[in-house]
Amino acid sequence: MTTAKQTPERNLMAILRGVQPHEILDIVEVLIEAGFSQIEVPLNSPGALKSITMAQDKFGKLSAIGAGTVLTAEQVKQVRAAGGTFIVSPNYDEDVIRTTKAEGMASYPGVLTPTECFAALKAGADALKIFPAFQVGVKGIQAVRAVLPKETLVYAVGGVGPAEFAQYVDAGCQGFGMASNLYKPGHTAAQVSENAKEMVAAYDALKLGESA
Repeated sequence: MTTAKQTPERNLMAILRGVQPHEILDIVEVLIEAGFSQIEVPLNSPGALKSITMAQDKFGKLSAIGAGTVLTAEQVKQVRAAGGTFIVSPNYDEDVIRTTKAEGMASYPGVLTPTECFAALKAGADALKIFPAFQVGVKGIQAVRAVLPKETLVYAVGGVGPAEFAQYVDAGCQGFGMASNLYKPGHTAAQVSENAKEMVAAYDALKLGESA
């Protein structure tokens, strides 16, 4: 059994694109031990629904387990049946958001423009995933953030690593989704652990007002 302990929630989401069921438990365990509190398994990963069920059964009390690259309402229902607790999409889709909320899960849609941001919030999104963040850039996010409701939770996803955390936080982001710079197919649990620790340290330093 894992020796991981519950940590204060961080707005750091691990995106495990390509992860397979035979490795999911080892990977999730080191992520939780490093301090991640949100684990996303993209649905275009091999055996994604099985991985979600396995991770939820063993680690659901220690971390939120959900799915990414969710494109349809039917997929939302499949994730709910597998035990997932949140839905992440690469795009804004009203049907996906409303179905997610109807199924009792948290909704994190991908958005790029102010129009998509406000439409997603109107549909019931719990947070906004600015994707790809590198395309919008720090100045673009800062401009959008200025017109969003103050309580809106904003994640930067795509092309952002620990070295960029500080500037994106200054622009108004509170969270980050970490993908290929955290996990790639073939990475061992030890490699993922080292990457995760670096990211958590950078995130925690910012919360303490230090430089990343």
